Amino acid sequence: MKKFNIEKPDESIRSALIEKIDNLNKPKGSLGMLEDIALQIGLIQQSLEPKLCHPCHLLMGGDHGIEHEGVSVSPREITWQQMINFTRGGGGVNIFCRQHHFDLSIVDMGVDYDLSDHPRILDRKVGWGTKNFLYEPAMTEEQMNRCIEVGAMLVDDCAEKDCNILSIGEMGIANTSPSSIWMSLFGNIPLDECVGAGAGLDTEGIHHKRLILKRSIEQYRLWKEKNPQIDEVESVIMYFGGFEMVGAIGAMLQAAEKHIVILVDGFIMTACMLAASRMHPEVLDYAIFAHCGDEKAHRRMLDLMNARPLLNLGLRLGEGTGAICAYPIVESAVYMINEMNNFKNANITKYF
Repeated sequence: MKKFNIEKPDESIRSALIEKIDNLNKPKGSLGMLEDIALQIGLIQQSLEPKLCHPCHLLMGGDHGIEHEGVSVSPREITWQQMINFTRGGGGVNIFCRQHHFDLSIVDMGVDYDLSDHPRILDRKVGWGTKNFLYEPAMTEEQMNRCIEVGAMLVDDCAEKDCNILSIGEMGIANTSPSSIWMSLFGNIPLDECVGAGAGLDTEGIHHKRLILKRSIEQYRLWKEKNPQIDEVESVIMYFGGFEMVGAIGAMLQAAEKHIVILVDGFIMTACMLAASRMHPEVLDYAIFAHCGDEKAHRRMLDLMNARPLLNLGLRLGEGTGAICAYPIVESAVYMINEMNNFKNANITKYF
């Protein structure tokens, strides 16, 4: 597997950043999380004048073998149909990328459909959908490593455009299932508390989904006993993950290595960040969690990483839409630290 060199931001600039933020002409702490974001980005960039450059959005698509077990209300073909729709500018992600000036890359990591006739889709296909993890690992160790490498290379491409803030989205029917399992196993939380409706399952559908995922975990444990040589974290990622999800992990880790701010989207991308943090805890220093989505367990998964989301709008579309919608708040934090006057220059008495 690709080795990452992720360092925690140098703390020596922290006191100067705090002093600058506290001396802006406002009551101390009165701009709340904007002040925290400005501090975080200043630490990441090691600058008292942080800036945001060329925001990029990576939208990764992949299909999941577990979809064959009826764990999603949406049929498999929605994945490839939506991927093509994105090339025509008709998806939610397209609208928000245009609105907030994100450079959008649409990436086929493992869609079970031939998308080669669509030049706007980057062909990085690792496989034609994952295997069904009810019976066997979703992917091989080689495929997992390839996904990590592809995700990292996609970030390298963004960095070459001078991008210093990145969001990641996904398109993959049934990917709430591996996300719920990752949450359960990485967070040591009972599976029942991690499984929700996904794209719209009813009560009976959620019950069926829980049974399938419980059986899948039992099968994994039998497999793990026979394969003890594989690292515990990597084995969970490999056994249950989707190609698009593991690609996102690689992208997150590479972004952190390059000191790029990572905007984390909803339930699936939060699960990817959770997995990434189990590999390299330092990645969390580079993450800004955009929103708490409408999937039942999202709030609890955020709590596993002590994450404070910026928005709570009931979003559950995926695609990275929540991350992009949160971008203006991050922009506001950067404008605040750079353009707001301080008490001395404004000739205002500092009263604290």
